[in-house]
Amino acid sequence: MARDAEETRRRLLAAAADEFAQRGIAGARVDRIAAAAGANKALIYTYFGNKDQLFDAVFDALVVSAVADVPIDPADLPGYAGRLFDRNQTHPQALRLLLWHSLERGGMAALPPDVVASNADKAEAIAAAQRAGRLPDRYPPEELLLLVIGLSLLGSAELAPTDGPEALARRRDVVTDAVARLVAADGGTEAGR
Repeated sequence: MARDAEETRRRLLAAAADEFAQRGIAGARVDRIAAAAGANKALIYTYFGNKDQLFDAVFDALVVSAVADVPIDPADLPGYAGRLFDRNQTHPQALRLLLWHSLERGGMAALPPDVVASNADKAEAIAAAQRAGRLPDRYPPEELLLLVIGLSLLGSAELAPTDGPEALARRRDVVTDAVARLVAADGGTEAGR
């Protein structure tokens, strides 16, 4: 019985991730989620509470895990950007959910505590590398982190579709090169030449 309940919860989360990624919180319908999961609508309320709580469960499962799945390496921010780029390709729903969260929940200030703490830890790792002289300090650590994350998102197929694997690989190279230039000691004037 517990195994069936866990499988039903998994199907509901997967169906809800699709629904929320496509339509946001306001546009999502529990009827569609239940039908897509092959489950009774009442189970959504039993397992997750209301629609907002279901969104929170989906957001935590996809976005919070994405933050944890890609650890920062301040000694290799281009590599970090590349790994974020790769994660966005394999988990496109996470970006869409993050955007919906930002639009419908009040922006980045309303992020879950785990995401806020992780971002603070990453910014501190960058700050430590800056203090040690391993990274330039022309940008505050929080801003540099935001720039690196932002560049990795620009390569997302959700924001800019590609025409095949070669184009995707080229876009990944552009992202990592841009971050390399951003953190180059000379301000990026010699990077990539």
